[in-house]
Amino acid sequence: MKTVKVPLGDRSYRILIGPDLMQQIGKQCQKLKLRTSCAIVTDDKVGPLFADTVVKSLQDAGIRTTLITIPNGEQSKNLQLVHQCYDQLAEARLERKSFVVALGGGVVGDLAGFVAATYLRGVDFVQIPTTLLSQVDSSVGGKVGVNLKAGKNLVGAFYQPKLVLCDLDSLRTLPEREFRAGLAEVIKYGIIDDARLFNRLEKEIDLLLKLDTACLEGIIARCCQIKAKVVGEDEKESGLRAILNYGHTIGHAIEAITRYGTYLHGEAISIGQVAAGYLSHQLTGFSEPHAERARCLFERTGLPTTIKLSKSQRQRLVGAMQLDKKVSAGEVKFVLAHKIGSVTPGHRIAPDLIHAALDAVSQ
Repeated sequence: MKTVKVPLGDRSYRILIGPDLMQQIGKQCQKLKLRTSCAIVTDDKVGPLFADTVVKSLQDAGIRTTLITIPNGEQSKNLQLVHQCYDQLAEARLERKSFVVALGGGVVGDLAGFVAATYLRGVDFVQIPTTLLSQVDSSVGGKVGVNLKAGKNLVGAFYQPKLVLCDLDSLRTLPEREFRAGLAEVIKYGIIDDARLFNRLEKEIDLLLKLDTACLEGIIARCCQIKAKVVGEDEKESGLRAILNYGHTIGHAIEAITRYGTYLHGEAISIGQVAAGYLSHQLTGFSEPHAERARCLFERTGLPTTIKLSKSQRQRLVGAMQLDKKVSAGEVKFVLAHKIGSVTPGHRIAPDLIHAALDAVSQ
């Protein structure tokens, strides 16, 4: 098992990474003095696989549990389901010393974290991410929230968990498409911060796709270290943390115009990162060979690097970008790369260049 610490003073917490960890959740909660009662929020695909294990571990530790199950999928990240969770927490008589356990992928983690941040003005919560995407990204750093029709994650908060427990065994239950989608965020960490990680991914992508435990453990831990470092320096995205959004400006817009149903998050930001690579080549000295290496790695992973857009879809996509959380004074800002392992945020992009980037990723 590997351990990564997220350094946030008295709100610091650990990320545990390894196999066979869900059975330990009760003992880990006891160590954190989370001892009274909890609600486990999961979805109807993950719950049947892992809820019994988590419930038993918590109950063996003397913690009263309530299970809340939501529908699987991005469409569940909405305020109506948040309200339903509130009602179930109240019915179960959870108190301020109670806590919430998020058992599932990024959707469950974002929604359950937002519920925890706002119920009784904030109760503790623990993340048990069960997808690669959530283990390396959404479960770490305290961003929680839900979507509106207008865009992704427009309602939310910064609210840190008490513990993140990444059980590698859960990855073996993922559909292949979903696992590959998670690799888009893994590759992103190499592009934004760590050329050595990127080189390793080029060499070991086949091992990763075979779910080699040692390879997974090391690479997930490295991704978490990078995110922990960034979050420790800039918790609320006032500066450095914005680099984590590389590829997300266009990626989130793709998700929004396709109503979060056509592309998985990782698939959308794969396309977004290729578009960002084009803009980086045009504006910030990102060499064509580096841009091509990145595009090839996405393709080797089985991720999309192009998209077919009608004229009206392109117009809607550009409009959706204007609703992105990172827009300032009406200006869309991009994270751009200088080389593999180095990016900077805050680049204003002219509309004609945005369209040129979309041309570059159009089928």
